[in-house]
Amino acid sequence: MSAVDQGAPGAERTLGQLVAAATAEMSALVHDEIALAKVEIKQDVKRAGIGSGAAIAAGVLVLFSLPVLSFAAAYGIHNLGLGLAWSFLIVGVAFWLLAGLVGLLAVAKFKKIKPPVKTMDSVKQTAALVGTVKPHPRPVSDQAVGVARSSS
Repeated sequence: MSAVDQGAPGAERTLGQLVAAATAEMSALVHDEIALAKVEIKQDVKRAGIGSGAAIAAGVLVLFSLPVLSFAAAYGIHNLGLGLAWSFLIVGVAFWLLAGLVGLLAVAKFKKIKPPVKTMDSVKQTAALVGTVKPHPRPVSDQAVGVARSSS
């Protein structure tokens, strides 16, 4: 803690203290931005996982219904009456209806996925704030110019 932080009158912080404070605040800001992004992305990943699971379940149900519908069609053409084929057909249609319901659940979950809006807004505000900060002009001495020229 510097004397300014402790409220001592007339005390000023040194350049090292200012740089250390700025570094610490920038580090804290970056960590907070990362934590916010993690929270937002975690929610969307969970929604995507549920939606993916529902879509896979719908696909499996449709896949299971294909042999049943095939058997039903074959028996239906063969018998041309109400018999075993109609039972296969009813089971196949029930699978399709169930797959449709699970597919609708998947679409609803996928529509809820959004980009991390809060994080993007916060980063834009931080970038705008940092962009307005201008460094203090420093007087350039002859030695500094000589050093800069000799290293180039």
